[in-house]
Amino acid sequence: MLPNYITEERLNQFINDALAEDIGDGDHSTLASIPRSATNKAYMIMKEDGIIAGVELCRMIFKRIDPDLQIECLVEDGDRVSKGDIIVRLNGTSRAILIGERLVLNCMQRMSGIATFTQKLVQLISGTKAQLLDTRKTTPNFRIMEKWAVLIGGGVNHRFGLYDMVMLKDNHIDFAGGVSEAIRSTKKYLKKSGKQLKIEVETRTLEEVEEVLTENGVDRIMLDNMSLDTMKKAVKLINGRSETEASGGITEETIRSVAQTGVDYISVGALTHSIKSIDISLKAE
Repeated sequence: MLPNYITEERLNQFINDALAEDIGDGDHSTLASIPRSATNKAYMIMKEDGIIAGVELCRMIFKRIDPDLQIECLVEDGDRVSKGDIIVRLNGTSRAILIGERLVLNCMQRMSGIATFTQKLVQLISGTKAQLLDTRKTTPNFRIMEKWAVLIGGGVNHRFGLYDMVMLKDNHIDFAGGVSEAIRSTKKYLKKSGKQLKIEVETRTLEEVEEVLTENGVDRIMLDNMSLDTMKKAVKLINGRSETEASGGITEETIRSVAQTGVDYISVGALTHSIKSIDISLKAE
């Protein structure tokens, strides 16, 4: 089942734009060397271990290029794969396989890298109440696929963009003149505009947490770059009146300790902005 932010319109736009970027006025290497009628078989093979992601997208891209191309997917999104595993087999026009090869590999390699790292962090916080969140620190025009990969890896998507949740971060607060001013202005704006959006407020100190708690209607409080001791005190202070989210430079080494403070969510920008792609190759039979 696809997440709700993946619509047919968005997918079509992404695939069309990505193919146009790569093909331009023609794949002249393929057009020059491969007859239109030529057919062939090919397979995709893992060069590393990891969690596979982008299998469904692979189908969509190749079918867009050639609806008659036969695509046999031997794994599903979220499966753990090993070096040497054959994950997809293709049978059809050679031109279609060659034209789609790089776009499919680029997408699957990056998505699989994200899913693999996400799964690793999810396992590190297993047994705690904390859920792992992504952020908006994504590649422009590839956010859909990156957030999809986080889901495939077992993480949870934060807001998709600037429009589906209010997040009052440090600069909003500083520009607005303070925590209370930013929250009150937000409530007025939402009431006037008739928008039903959740409100999250970033805090940097226990004093700011206390100030947020004096204002009703805040759904989540972000605890940004706090020490573990301060975070524990903040969670105790909030005491379930708002959801809590830890953020700021959280790593593999620190994430379990952060989860053990009792926060509801942990957001990690590195899920999407500092990922090593998983190596996958496409080979002719």
